[in-house]
Order: sequence, then C-alpha cells, then structure tokens
Amino acid sequence: MKQSLMQKFDLSGRVCIVTGGAQGLGLAMAQAVADAGADIVLADINQPLAEQSAKEIAQSSGVTACAIQTDVTKEDSVNALVEQVLARFGRIDCLINNAGICVHESAENMSYADWSKVIDVNLNGVFLMSKAVGNEMLRAGRGTIVNISSMSAIIVNTPQGQCAYNASKAGVMHLTKSLGTEWARKGVRVNTIAPGYMRTEMTAPVFAEGGEMVKTWMAMSPTDRPGEPEELGPLAVFLLSDASSFVNASVFTVDGGYTAW
Repeated sequence: MKQSLMQKFDLSGRVCIVTGGAQGLGLAMAQAVADAGADIVLADINQPLAEQSAKEIAQSSGVTACAIQTDVTKEDSVNALVEQVLARFGRIDCLINNAGICVHESAENMSYADWSKVIDVNLNGVFLMSKAVGNEMLRAGRGTIVNISSMSAIIVNTPQGQCAYNASKAGVMHLTKSLGTEWARKGVRVNTIAPGYMRTEMTAPVFAEGGEMVKTWMAMSPTDRPGEPEELGPLAVFLLSDASSFVNASVFTVDGGYTAW
C-alpha cells in the first residue's frame, strides 16, 4: 500500500544510534528522531550526561532511549556498542555520526598530538562507526546513515586557525560519498549534513561574549546569526526516513547562506 506523505517521515519501530548525543547538535537531532518515533541510543564518552539526556528523551517522546558509553576512536568500544544495541533491540536501522572536536590553532603551531586527536575523533571515529554499524545494515539489507561534516569541509574558516578540523570534515564528506556509492545497491544510504556556525553549549559563551571573531563570522553570513541545534533536527529525520529514499551520497549544507558568499 502506498505511504502517505507523513507516513514516509515516520520512524516508528526503528532504532537509531547517535554518537556524541549527550548534548548539543547530537542531542537535538536525537530528540527530533525520537519525536518521529524511533528508539534512541546515545553513544557518548560522557556517560552521566548521556544517561540524563536519554531519560529526558524517553519522557518527552515516549520512546525507548538509553545511553551506552562509547569511545568512537577505539574499535573495541565501537564493536561493543553494536553488540549491546543488537542484544537490547535486535536491530539497528539508523546511525547519526555526530561526535566531533575542534582545536583552534595555527598550522605552524599545532602539535601533532592535537592534529591526531582531531583526525581520530572526527574522521577515524566516523569510519569505525560506519563500518561496524554498516556491516549489520548490510546483513539486514537496509539502513540509513547520516554523517555530520561541516561547511568547513568546503571553505576555510577565518579568522581562527583550525586546519585539522577542516581536513577532518573534508574527509568525512568524501567518506560519505564513498560509502554511499559502495552500499547503495545493498540497501544502505549514506548522506552528510554540513552545518555552519551553530549555537551549542560549547559555542554559546563565545557568541555571548562577541568580539572580533564573532563579528567576522556574522559579517560573512547573509543570515547574520548562528544556527540553533534544533534547526538540524527536521533534516536529520528526512534523511533517515523513507521520505528521502532516492537521496544518497549527498551533502546538505545548513549554514544560513554562509558558503554562498
């Protein structure tokens, strides 16, 4: 029977893992996906915060939500996450690879340790999660993955130096295209959302303080404001749902028009 428009966005009965889901963009997207009916697994290094966030999601959306402590840079931790999710839910339908970090430092002064840390979380973590979860999706013949890259994958931010972050997010963007094209005929779609400057728990103090850096950012944005985390939620639901069944290996920039100038 043909689905109605709203039925295509319904995620009821599906299970979604969100890395870095304890707060910020990850939590906002997890909440939106839960509102669409999916059960939620918050995979985060901060277990106490993730447990509190999972409790709030369950209370507000009426779905099952849990937290599993995960280090996305460790293959054993990622594999253990997948095993625990399968043991509890019996399936994994959706994955949002959101965990990420940034180091603001000029290239000439950045330590190799900081470079490696950013690449490890932002790029290697996406690969490890996608491989582990992707194998389960491939076995099932279905699944959707949304990677969170950044507008920094296609432009160089100014005035701050953040070469490792930019390089890592460019890697995520191309990894998305690689996985999407490899797995499309096996029932698994992979897309990426590329946010611009967003107001999260970590960046809110920066925007509140203002200063020359924020003035520069906003002067370069047609919208003249940062994005709010909840503004990513509807797009995440679309990309994880049947409404986007012909959308694959694609990039969705959500930056208020920043990269248009």
